[in-house]
Amino acid sequence: MSYKNIAFEVENEIGLVTINRPERLNALNLETFAEIDDVFDEVSALSEVKGVLVTGSGEKAFVAGADITEIKDLSLTGGIAFSRTGQKVFNKIEACEKPVIALVNGFALGGGCELAMACHLRIASEKAKFGQPEVNLGLVPGYGGTQRLPRLVGRGRALDLLLTGRTISAEEALSMGLVNRVVEDETLMDAGRELMKMILSKGPVAVRYMLQVVHQGLNSTLEDGIRLEANYFGMACSTEDMKEGTTAFLEKRRPQFKGN
Repeated sequence: MSYKNIAFEVENEIGLVTINRPERLNALNLETFAEIDDVFDEVSALSEVKGVLVTGSGEKAFVAGADITEIKDLSLTGGIAFSRTGQKVFNKIEACEKPVIALVNGFALGGGCELAMACHLRIASEKAKFGQPEVNLGLVPGYGGTQRLPRLVGRGRALDLLLTGRTISAEEALSMGLVNRVVEDETLMDAGRELMKMILSKGPVAVRYMLQVVHQGLNSTLEDGIRLEANYFGMACSTEDMKEGTTAFLEKRRPQFKGN
């Protein structure tokens, strides 16, 4: 499938999704959301894609935010619909059963920060900047920022960013747990591919179960989450991958997982 506002390619079992509107600092409009929605359907359907990297084109921005030209005239009902459109797409990314890593190569503001948070892991270049500046426009985040940010960094740190609208550096984002690691700008893509290859070398069923149980558990009580974990542990015990992994450990060799 061809796209106008994003690019998608697959190499060595890793899909690369690039938000490709550099003239607008990769700002998210409704057309781009529709394409992201479509490409993650494609990712789910393609057996040759085992994991996904998400980044932005150009040298300035990962995604600088939502396209303000589509927001400025919204009404109450239009605003709710606009927000729900973006939330649906980002929820699909978060619920993806294949690992998704954001490679933040510049500004990740507003919707860009929300896109990064919807991914399972985040690697930032040293020049990346993060923020939820919606309050500066008389707005609140609409694509999950008020919910995912507190879950990642805690209520106090999240409210600091949400109420001030300030922009933070990659290092501050790392210190508060918003990103998993910071690397030099020229090594960002290599770092993403290296991390993804490490994940893909593990038991495929276990990786899929891990993503599912964490996602579902975060939306449950602790008691329900622990019960859910036991169920997934039991399901993992019934797989051939588990038998291969435990046997390889005892035989002191590398496991040969087959994903079943």
